[in-house]
Amino acid sequence: MQTKTRTFTTRQMTLIGLVTAITCLIAPFSIPIPVSPVPISLTNLILYLSVYVLGMKYSTISYAIYLLLGLVGLPVFSGFSGGIGKLGGPTGGYLVGFIFLTLISGFFVEKFRGKIAMEAAGMILGTVVAYLFGTIWICAQMHISFVAGLSLGVFPYLIGDVIKIIAACIVGPKLFTAVRRDR
Repeated sequence: MQTKTRTFTTRQMTLIGLVTAITCLIAPFSIPIPVSPVPISLTNLILYLSVYVLGMKYSTISYAIYLLLGLVGLPVFSGFSGGIGKLGGPTGGYLVGFIFLTLISGFFVEKFRGKIAMEAAGMILGTVVAYLFGTIWICAQMHISFVAGLSLGVFPYLIGDVIKIIAACIVGPKLFTAVRRDR
């Protein structure tokens, strides 16, 4: 019996590389806020859009490549930082949680394509899981309560994340159509 091995096509590798490069270019730009050690960034917006362009599997691979590039020291994380130390800092949990954000958001976008409410629900659920990782991590790093962690790492970002999800639900399907049209 012959087993079928799945290889990446040139197109898939190109799209993964392109989305990874866009993430590396945009994610470092961040706005520090005085009430939190976690800056405002567009990383999650790029991830929401990536699931439309790449789907669940390939957007997760793209994010994993971005994460590895940052962990080896390239300045691709917020504030143009990089290195393994970033994972140990207060934003490390969000970096890990974003893996689940791409998996969950990607699953919903693929499974419920064209159903905007379900796509948004997937992004919200993915964000909640990322927030959970980030909050637990920031609480451990700063030795604070879970509620205090929510106040530092979640509450200041809710309105912005809702706006990013709405933007992704509007722009994402257009990107999906544009990428598929070029086949």
